[in-house]
Amino acid sequence: MAQHARLKVDTGVVVYFCDPQSPWQRGSNENTNGLLRQYFPKGTDLCAHDPEALAAVAATLNARPRKTLGWKTPAEALDQCLAEIDKHRVATTG
Repeated sequence: MAQHARLKVDTGVVVYFCDPQSPWQRGSNENTNGLLRQYFPKGTDLCAHDPEALAAVAATLNARPRKTLGWKTPAEALDQCLAEIDKHRVATTG
């Protein structure tokens, strides 16, 4: 991600880079990879699947509660985050 410094300044998002060959530093990522492997074995060419099939897997995984999210689904966590952003947004005049 070549523009990580700009992202950090523009959004206030903390950017963290894991060390190479250190999967224990990316627990949520590794867990998600494991969930994906239930549908697509390692080495699967995703081009062989139509967009609807990929979207169905994404919807299934996004509807699955996660311990790291306090047993909310990723979709619920995203909705909550977006609602918080909307609460703090200031109306502008155009």
